[in-house]
Amino acid sequence: MTHRKSELPQKRCAACGRPFTWRKKWARVWEEVKYCSTRCRRDRGQTE
Repeated sequence: MTHRKSELPQKRCAACGRPFTWRKKWARVWEEVKYCSTRCRRDRGQTE
């Protein structure tokens, strides 16, 4: 079964505000995912 990227769930990153889409590796923890990348998760408390 193939899904188009536009049909996958999306969220906004809590750190940078950019939208990101569901990834297979997040299937079990999608409700808990807040950041789009490791970098955003690591730098979440810092401002530019």
